[in-house]
Amino acid sequence: MSNDINIKFEDAVKSMMLHVGEDPSREGLLKTPHRVKKAYEFIYGGYKEDPKEILNSAMFTSSNDEMVLIKDIEFYSTCEHHLLPIIGRVHVAYIPNGKVVGLSKIPRVVNVFARRMQIQEQLTEQIADAIMDTIEPKGVAVVIQARHMCMEMRGVEKINSTTTSSALRGLFKKDEKTRSEFFSLINSPTGTRY
Repeated sequence: MSNDINIKFEDAVKSMMLHVGEDPSREGLLKTPHRVKKAYEFIYGGYKEDPKEILNSAMFTSSNDEMVLIKDIEFYSTCEHHLLPIIGRVHVAYIPNGKVVGLSKIPRVVNVFARRMQIQEQLTEQIADAIMDTIEPKGVAVVIQARHMCMEMRGVEKINSTTTSSALRGLFKKDEKTRSEFFSLINSPTGTRY
């Protein structure tokens, strides 16, 4: 990032502080514009990553044709309408079709899309489509359960309300038994932690 852009970003943060009634020259806020810039670079790092590249980096041939499920992937995102946090969990399942992917790559793909300005519905679709298009499985299912600070901190102020969204592809959309098995698994207690 050029130095000119960095200065403009930090000046914008100072303007926001002035707008809400703060003094950017106050001792505790002197380094805040720089800290915010660094935080934003991390929080929105998903714009610089390619989910297909991540998935392709750990793809393996496999005869497995049973559901692979990763539950309770924590994520943190930002509402694109108010730039306030979205905090939740993602459940991702796919049915291999001759290829499997390294398990750690699924949460990394979640992070790629979560670390962008988002709406939950779009985030759900993007994760499902990236996996479907890259791994080419028999089916993909993604469910997100999240809290939106734009609903809790402002507006209707409904504390602890949860939004659930889903994206089903292939067998998960076409086959009732497969879909039921997925929803049963994500709703069952996790059990023993290792």
